[in-house]
Amino acid sequence: MPQTPLELFGTEVLIGDEDRAIRDTVRSFAENEIKPHLADWFEAGSVPVKELAPELGKLGVLGMHLEGYGCAGTSATAYGLACLELEAADSGIRSLVSVQGSLAMFAIWRWGSEEQKQEWLPRMAAGEAIGCFGLTEPDFGSNPAGMRTRARKDGDDWVLSGTKMWITNAPVADVAVVWAQTDEGENGKGIRGFVVPTDTPGFSAPVIKQKLSLRASVTGEIVLDSVRLPASAAFPEVRGLKGPLSCLNEARFGIVFGAVGAARDCLESAIAYAASREIYDKPLAGYQITQTKLADMTLELGKAMLLALHLGRLKDEGTLRSEQISLGKLNNVREAIAIARECRTILAANGVTLEYPVLRHANNLESVLTYEGTSEVHQLIIGQALTGESAFR
Repeated sequence: MPQTPLELFGTEVLIGDEDRAIRDTVRSFAENEIKPHLADWFEAGSVPVKELAPELGKLGVLGMHLEGYGCAGTSATAYGLACLELEAADSGIRSLVSVQGSLAMFAIWRWGSEEQKQEWLPRMAAGEAIGCFGLTEPDFGSNPAGMRTRARKDGDDWVLSGTKMWITNAPVADVAVVWAQTDEGENGKGIRGFVVPTDTPGFSAPVIKQKLSLRASVTGEIVLDSVRLPASAAFPEVRGLKGPLSCLNEARFGIVFGAVGAARDCLESAIAYAASREIYDKPLAGYQITQTKLADMTLELGKAMLLALHLGRLKDEGTLRSEQISLGKLNNVREAIAIARECRTILAANGVTLEYPVLRHANNLESVLTYEGTSEVHQLIIGQALTGESAFR
């Protein structure tokens, strides 16, 4: 009897009953409510976020690992497994959930005032309000300390001016968490976060079109044209890069699991295709070169899953370090994209169509490879942990 790749590794015994139940619920939702629409969404280059978000809210995955304010308060591992199942459908759907929960909601939950939390988190957990996270700029991605967006004091108010780029959910968001330079410190130490309702005068978020990746996702710019905010819009305490980087670590953790989901979907699709496709009166799966490809990909998928579960356990214990998240993000995304590309070779010409998911996943993973920290950034984080020397400058 054929086994699935993760059955071969026996990873199921490493997942607790409650986490497994959550995973299975999300898997069922992804199979029934998301996957049937993905080819159309990807081809159209859009996704109905406003309609989908309340359903994700009912599912309980928006900010699911946060406590209180309408959030489910699940384990970190359960959140990771939910990301895995969502990205097994499409990286764009996992990005929607990740940006909402691990970036926008987490920022408010961790750094916001009680007033900000009460105003936004319950609605965001329910999918009634969409959030986005404004950090990356056209000229500052890997080096956020150089951002040019500025917030200046004008009496008791703050006035924000600048531009953010590659912001998931921005064109449909109700609230944006925006990070900006202030005069309160130099070399990035004066960076502060602001909770910005998107209907504030001077705020706009034009859609970025003609994407070749993450097409089942809404991506935009954020343009801040002298956006005036009350003093209460600023996060009260956090200063410098500590704020945004803490949020990125939350999002990167979800990617560690999510990439496994994309790779698993590719590999299972390739195995099913190889079993049904006949070449010279014999299933493609019966050829040695096909089996060696499947075996090598299974090894990398299983190792990635074991790493994800281990990091999830560390996070649940409160001992997970940022450089360990970099280990997971670097390895799992790199291996996932290699698996997607190899699976495409098994499907041959059929692999380039939207009838099968492998090239859609490969295209998406090109973005996942570089967002929330490029591979090079994570290599340098790991290198610094090993040597004690920073090579960033």
